[in-house]
Amino acid sequence: MPYYPYYYGFDWTYLVIIIPCMILTLWASARVNSTFKRYSKQLSSRRITGADAAQRVLMHNGVYGVRIERVSGNLTDHYDPKTNVIRLSDSVYSSTSTAAIGVACHEAGHAVQYAEGYSPIKIRAAIIPITNLGSKLAMPLILIGILLSFLGNFSYTLVYIGIACFALSLVFQLVTLPVEFNASRRAMEAIDQAEILTHEERKGARKTLSAAAMTYVAAAAVAFAQLLRLILLFGRRRND
Repeated sequence: MPYYPYYYGFDWTYLVIIIPCMILTLWASARVNSTFKRYSKQLSSRRITGADAAQRVLMHNGVYGVRIERVSGNLTDHYDPKTNVIRLSDSVYSSTSTAAIGVACHEAGHAVQYAEGYSPIKIRAAIIPITNLGSKLAMPLILIGILLSFLGNFSYTLVYIGIACFALSLVFQLVTLPVEFNASRRAMEAIDQAEILTHEERKGARKTLSAAAMTYVAAAAVAFAQLLRLILLFGRRRND
């Protein structure tokens, strides 16, 4: 008889596994927004803008040829390795706040990673096409396997292939963690060594980057929880 972790129509795996991770994600998102808002009011005494700070990080690491552009939106900052461009949001590009400088230096840290051939970011870039394909195929394969359950082992194979495809998203999140933490570490080192912020002001940048890091931890936790739930839902069906 198929194994279903349901009791009287209630899926306990969702309550025990998924909801805590969803709460963690909401908390991390709220924390990064509140922290950025708080330290956006702390202005750099040296009046260095986010764009200028990013440029200083690049120069400090001997990286040249990277463009820095403004992009619309709130906290939409990112480094695009395909065009070799750092894009900073409106609240970061021309702001002199410690929060903006922290974010800008973090994105510059990614550019330095690519320039130096940092292994984890190369691995992440290499697996993006595979993980994107896997995320698109995962649920359709699982649903088709369920619909074809009358075929026996063949349908279970489709379900397990779907779960394996979904597992790629967890691999991506796990590879992303060292990439993001390393970019923040590079950012803070450059802020210190290039004297972008004073000693007292560095706290704002560090707090902002720490809050942002938690969003990646939350994303990895969600991916792990969803994979675990799929395994619990379907892992014992063949034996049953």
